[in-house]
Amino acid sequence: MFWATGWTPRVLTASMLLTLASSALAEAVAPSLADSLAARLDEQEVTLQAFYAARDGRPAWQEAATVAALANALRTLDADGLTPQDYRPDTLVASHRQALDEESPPAARARFDLETSQTLLTALRHLQRGKVDPYRIDPGWEVPIEAPPLDFAAISEAVDTRRFEQAFAAVRPSAPPYERLRASLARYRHIARQGGWPMLPPRPQSLRPGERHDEVLLLRERLAILGELEVMAVELVAEPTSVPPDPRRYDARLVAAVERFQQRHLLEVDGIVGPRTRSALNVPVVTRIDQIRINLERARWLLHGLPDSFVLVDIAGYRIRYFRPDGDVWQSRIVVGRPYRRTPSLRSQITHLTINPTWTVPPTILREDVLPEVRRYLGYLWEQDLMVLSPSGQRLDPRDVDWWRPGNVILRQRAGPQNALGHVVLRFPNQHLVYLHDTPAQALFDREQRAFSSGCIRVQGVLELAQHLFDDTGTDARVDRLVAAGRTRNVHLERAVPVILHYWTVHPDEEDQLVFRPDIYERDAALLEALDGSPAS
Repeated sequence: MFWATGWTPRVLTASMLLTLASSALAEAVAPSLADSLAARLDEQEVTLQAFYAARDGRPAWQEAATVAALANALRTLDADGLTPQDYRPDTLVASHRQALDEESPPAARARFDLETSQTLLTALRHLQRGKVDPYRIDPGWEVPIEAPPLDFAAISEAVDTRRFEQAFAAVRPSAPPYERLRASLARYRHIARQGGWPMLPPRPQSLRPGERHDEVLLLRERLAILGELEVMAVELVAEPTSVPPDPRRYDARLVAAVERFQQRHLLEVDGIVGPRTRSALNVPVVTRIDQIRINLERARWLLHGLPDSFVLVDIAGYRIRYFRPDGDVWQSRIVVGRPYRRTPSLRSQITHLTINPTWTVPPTILREDVLPEVRRYLGYLWEQDLMVLSPSGQRLDPRDVDWWRPGNVILRQRAGPQNALGHVVLRFPNQHLVYLHDTPAQALFDREQRAFSSGCIRVQGVLELAQHLFDDTGTDARVDRLVAAGRTRNVHLERAVPVILHYWTVHPDEEDQLVFRPDIYERDAALLEALDGSPAS
């Protein structure tokens, strides 16, 4: 029968038998996929080992559908301001086919499995803690990133069920400002896809209420795209008139929309489209998109593990908020450091308050600000109520000091109405020696942009904040009585209150509208470059 079918018997030679035996032996001793994974895991980072420990060593990426689902999920990270291509979604499927080719050994499959798991964990870490290390771009950074640890069992389950969005949602910040920034990013990208907004042409004169001009048409379109004009149309009731409105006229409704825009960009709210307002209106939508992405990254650094009650200092927004234990929020205006004396980002605890403080002039201020004044006019010391002390604290006569070579003299301002720190200082440990304090220069709080200090933070209404801290921590003290007593003293809080100083150049307001702040410390460019650069694994 075999002859009839054309089958020809072959004689197995000794060499052929040896080859078959060798192949069978090699297959018997070749490592399995699980063995290859286990062998390679010893060389991997701790998080990768923890992920596979949660899976009892099982491979994660041997199914094509699972790999495809991950690739699709990675592309959605664009909505968080991250760059999907950092995680190679377009090459994952092709790499999977190559790794699972019939001729690929278990070692190749294990290598693909580990690399893909690392890609997922990197994306999760970037989404949770930020892609960029803040210490890398801001040497003065003093805020620990207190994100919770990854839940590897939940991540493993998300892989098995291909529910990657569930894994992403579990690690991204859950604070409302983050979600508002994400929603705003989607909105501004939609505006960009529609062609952005029109640019107002250069004009030497300011556009003032009541004027008629062709650029008013562009101004209406510009504000309508953001919804400002629609909002104001609902809020304002037009006066009855028989004359049709002139779209070229800068009318009251448009003025109100411009004022709203000015308020949200920390500009002087006067309804006049002058150089600064025109410049803010002409910022391209792609630049605004980058600003939102930058501040989403900052949110990933900060918006984890926030306590129920804390003080938040918004440096670029010139605002302070105290989130009280009862749910109320006390807020006020602040003055922050000049661009060349920047207020740092940090996280600490308010431990005590100084009532009726004296002020010892810091070395930098002494060298750069006070000494030039004293050299010009010695009476400056008496005008500012400054005592001259030796390093040991001995009182010196200012007329006996060589102010061109003063040595290690100390200048100290007595407590009182002229004192630069006002009536109270809120103190918290930090390497920058900054603090929150009162000020006699109350007029500065009336400015829209308030970067005038030497690094510390002046707080409008700080006596009210101090009393809230006493009341909320069970500290038996009355600020008004302590101030009236006139004596310098420290009052320790019964319970320390967390304080965070942070820098936001975009932030959603109470109406979920974005407030764009000037980048007074010029920190955005470095962060954007790092955010768009190649990621660290």
